Amino acid sequence: MPDVQSVPDLGPAPRVEAGVRPVPGRDPRVQQALTVFVIVAAFWTVRPLGLSDRGLVVAILLLVNSAVLAARHLPEDRIPPRLAVVWLTLGIVAAAALIGVSGTGSGYLFAYFLVGHIGIRLAPRQSLTLAALCSLLCGGVLYFRLGPGHNVLPWTLGLTTGGPVLVGILNRSRQRAVVAAISAAESAERAARAEARTAVLTERSRIARDVHDVLAHSLAGINMQLELADALIDTGDLERVREANRKAHDMVRESLKQAQWTVHTLREDALPLVETLTAMLDTSGHPDALSVVGAVREAPSGVTQNLLRIAQESLTNAARHAPGGEVRVELTFGAASTTLSIVNGPATRTVSKGVGSGMGLIGMRERVALLEGTITAGPVTEGPDAGGWQVEAVIPG
Repeated sequence: MPDVQSVPDLGPAPRVEAGVRPVPGRDPRVQQALTVFVIVAAFWTVRPLGLSDRGLVVAILLLVNSAVLAARHLPEDRIPPRLAVVWLTLGIVAAAALIGVSGTGSGYLFAYFLVGHIGIRLAPRQSLTLAALCSLLCGGVLYFRLGPGHNVLPWTLGLTTGGPVLVGILNRSRQRAVVAAISAAESAERAARAEARTAVLTERSRIARDVHDVLAHSLAGINMQLELADALIDTGDLERVREANRKAHDMVRESLKQAQWTVHTLREDALPLVETLTAMLDTSGHPDALSVVGAVREAPSGVTQNLLRIAQESLTNAARHAPGGEVRVELTFGAASTTLSIVNGPATRTVSKGVGSGMGLIGMRERVALLEGTITAGPVTEGPDAGGWQVEAVIPG
């Protein structure tokens, strides 16, 4: 029998929590180093810087710009969208004010880096609006000479502070595309894992049906012969005891053959349907019970396997519930389907007490459903077989 464990039991797909997924293409250490560089360069170069008059104002604006720029490293899910717009707008105003108040230095770097981050953090329309606002504020401060900074920086430099937003928007689009691709790959992986688990369960169900059919068919017949032998011992009819014992031995040997058939069918090896069905009926004590209608053709291995298992289960039920009853099997090869009909008459011997597993008819229905066929099973109410049972399976193809 094939090893079911050859199909790996896959665990659940790895989960990535929202807001924790790293942003593709952005090394946080590089971004943090750039932020530190801008802040250190500003404090090193921006003047005047002190604790009184304009130096105090410059110091406060440096602290505000540094805090706003450092906040860009906070995850997006930590800051609501509306608060992000307010925070970045205030940052733009603070950057423009620093350019106007300071006399020298690299304070304008705050505007460039903040606008670049706006393109990543916000939607394109909001990003372009804030970038235009930054260009107008920074350019206006220098153009209208609102502070000493205009003596060092040309007003056209202020207009360029909105340019990095385009780089940010491109990075945002690329990152969203990469994240979408990663999400799609994770979804595909989860689907593949689910499909693999479904395949494992389907294979296990198929093997369970085959094992049930073989064991139920074989053990029921062997049990009947052993019960008969046990009952005959009290009568002293040793000849009939030996006959029952011989039949039990024959059934054991036949069970081994059926186990081999099961292994072959599980490996999807093709079995001759008519020949195998004939041998099965001979073993069950119903020789010449098979009649074939139509031109015999090779059926697919799946069809052959399931028809044989349906026949096994039907013969097992007939032996258990209608011992001694006549059994007739008809195999019909139609133009578009193959039909197997098993009819048994009423019992002619005492029915042995016992309850079946209840899985036989369920297994037959599952087999036929997998092949998109139909099956009917029920008592025979009229004709020479009235009081018996009939099973008919129709499988297309």
